[in-house]
Formats: sequence, C-alpha cells, structure tokens
Amino acid sequence: MKSGEKEQPGVLRDQAGKGGGPGPTLGRAPSCPHLLPDQGPLTMDKGEEDDDEEAWLQLRPVEPLPSQCCGSGCSPCVFDLYQRDLASWEAARASKDRSLLSGEETQSCPSKLSPETFLAFCISATDRLTKDTYLVRFALPGNSRLGLRPGQHLILRGIVDGLEIQRAYTPISPANAKGYFEVLIKCYQTGLMSQYVESWKAGDTAFWRGPFGGFFYKPNQYGELLMLAAGTGLAPMVPILQSITDNAEDETFITLVGCFKTFEGIYLKTFLREQARFWNVRTFFVLSQENSLEQLPWSYRDKTHFGRLGQDLIEELVGSCRRKPFALVCGSAEFTKDVAGYLLSAGLAEDSYFLF
Repeated sequence: MKSGEKEQPGVLRDQAGKGGGPGPTLGRAPSCPHLLPDQGPLTMDKGEEDDDEEAWLQLRPVEPLPSQCCGSGCSPCVFDLYQRDLASWEAARASKDRSLLSGEETQSCPSKLSPETFLAFCISATDRLTKDTYLVRFALPGNSRLGLRPGQHLILRGIVDGLEIQRAYTPISPANAKGYFEVLIKCYQTGLMSQYVESWKAGDTAFWRGPFGGFFYKPNQYGELLMLAAGTGLAPMVPILQSITDNAEDETFITLVGCFKTFEGIYLKTFLREQARFWNVRTFFVLSQENSLEQLPWSYRDKTHFGRLGQDLIEELVGSCRRKPFALVCGSAEFTKDVAGYLLSAGLAEDSYFLF
C-alpha cells in the first residue's frame, strides 16, 4: 500500500501465482560486509553459503497444482503468473539482489480488480435459489462499482482440505451496480469448490481476480442477439440483456433461450419475466425432464419446449429472428460444442456466434 493510502473496507489484497497464497515475505537485501582496516571484504564460509542458498530456495515460487487452474482459458493463467515470478526469482538469484523480487507487490497493488491479484470481498448475503444453486452478494467499498463489462467473468479461489482450487464465474449484477456484485453458483455433490461455497455465510470473505472474457458488447452492434444458455450458462446473458433494456437508445432485439431440467429449476424467473415485457425481448425455455404443458403456468405454455435443444429447434429459432442474429452460447462443454455445430448447420458463419 502506498504511504498515506487508506485501506478500503471490505477489500483485502492477496497475490496470485505463488501456490495460491500470499507471496513470501522477503528479507532485506544483505548489507555490504563490513571492511576491516587494510583488508578486502570478508569471504563467506561454507556454512554461510549453504544458509544463503537455503534462503534463496525458500523464496522460489511454488509451481501451481492442476486444481489451481480454473480451465476457462483466462489470461494471465495462474501458470503464466508462476512463470513470470520464476523468471524474476532466477534473475534476482543470479545477481544476488533480492530487491528484484516482487514479494512486496501486494502492498502497493490498487484496491480495484486485477487479473493478477486476488482481492478479498465480504459476503453480505447468500440466497439458495434451488436445491443446488446459490445467489451470493458481495459488498464493495462505499458506492464503488466492480468495473466489469457485461458478460465478463472473474476467477474465484477456494481452499478445501489444504488443496487450492480456482473456478470461473460470471457476475449477474448490472454492470453499473454500486456497492455490490452478485454471482450465480451451482454446487455439485462431489465438487471441491462446491464444498467451499456451501460453507459460506454472511460476513465471510472470498478471493476473486479478474476481469476476463473476450466478448465486449456495444449498443446496437448487432441487429439481434440469440442467447442460448444451459443452466448457470444463463449468467453472462443476464448483464448483457439488462444493459440493453436499461439503455433506451439501444434497439437490439433479443431472443433468449434457457435450457433447464425442470420448471422448478429455472433460475431468475422474476427477472426474466420482467425482461420479457420489453418490446425487443423474447424468452423461451427448453425443459429436458418435463413432458406436460398442463403442469406449467399459463404464461409459460406457449414458449416452452420439451426435450433438448437440437438442430430442428435451432433452425426454427434462427429462422424466427426478426433481424440477422448473432448468437451467444454458454453452458457445459458438451452443450457449447453441440450448439456451435447446430448454428453452423443452420447457416450461421463462425464469426456470427460467440462461445463463452
């Protein structure tokens, strides 16, 4: 932290890339050896050389475990940060100059998001949406904003049974939200990060770094956005959708298709219902484990399909778009791969869709 800089409440700093924890505390560079009258510098004996070598080895960056990579293709990856820090360590060791190391970086890094530095945010509320999905709200200092563009994601770091893990999640709160951000997280029975998330309660802190993401939406950039989402793949669609409906100058059409197992499993029903009232927004649902329209509320019956999102339905959706569509796809790796193939077969070019 810079001299005189005030610590902002609710935000702590922590450096990524050194085994996931804070960087090692570096000792000062050894002072020049005292000179005796009419003598040169004292030479280091064998024991001192061994101690110095051990000290350098203790400062060597720790190579990340595979579990510390979130697998989302973010840049810089935790392994990129490790290679950077290792190069700095090797240069410092060769010149015997510890001041070249970056161990003090956490004290001077800004109190805003950084792709390289984890910041700890306080959990202000947790809401269980379904039996396995949570909406978690994190506090930001004062009325500050998170600083993400719609659709960008963050990397969460967790530690379970001494093992560090990292996963990518997309905040669903509006890009202009002040004083907070919200994340939609699905938990799995055997997931390590799920164990960590399910232990959260208000007042806890969680470490995030970012932002990441290669899709940058601009108002009126496309005639129509065809949003195809499975499960929590809905997350990046939410802030993009809301940024459009919040902007009276943005006349982009939106067709959003949410794929879920059951009607009860649909996330954010109230939000989606409110968004569908806008003149330029349509919403549809694909339910894989439902088979009776009579079991659904009347307002859902004319916009719900049963089964899975396949080639026929994709072609129908593309054909019904009111303007030339640009597709956004987010879901499991299998879902994303399949839908990309369906879009190509439906006539969309590779530059006419984006896979989150």
